[in-house]
Amino acid sequence: MYVFISILVLIAAILLILIVLIQNSKGGGLASGFSSSNQIMGVRKTTDFLEKATWCLAGTVFVLSIIITAFIPRSTVSNQSEIRQQVNDAVRVDPNTIAPDFGTAQQPLLPSEEETPAE
Repeated sequence: MYVFISILVLIAAILLILIVLIQNSKGGGLASGFSSSNQIMGVRKTTDFLEKATWCLAGTVFVLSIIITAFIPRSTVSNQSEIRQQVNDAVRVDPNTIAPDFGTAQQPLLPSEEETPAE
């Protein structure tokens, strides 16, 4: 289902790009080519259609983008982070390798009385 909705979003986005490119920002574009009065759809109707198609496609992309979040493939839940899992996998590959503990076993350094300067 995720792939199907992704393809629908892609198709809607490509159609939206094409519709926007057909339009001219100053009211020309595709509508300016239909200036004869004996057309079935006049200039105004073509402009209205392009505007409605733009809004419909934008809404379609928006709604499908929200719907697709319900179908995102989820991985299995892990009790440890991916980084820790990668470190553990690296250590398991070569049992002779010792991974550093990165200071987890070290105590914080506190200034002792001997190290403080005498007044």
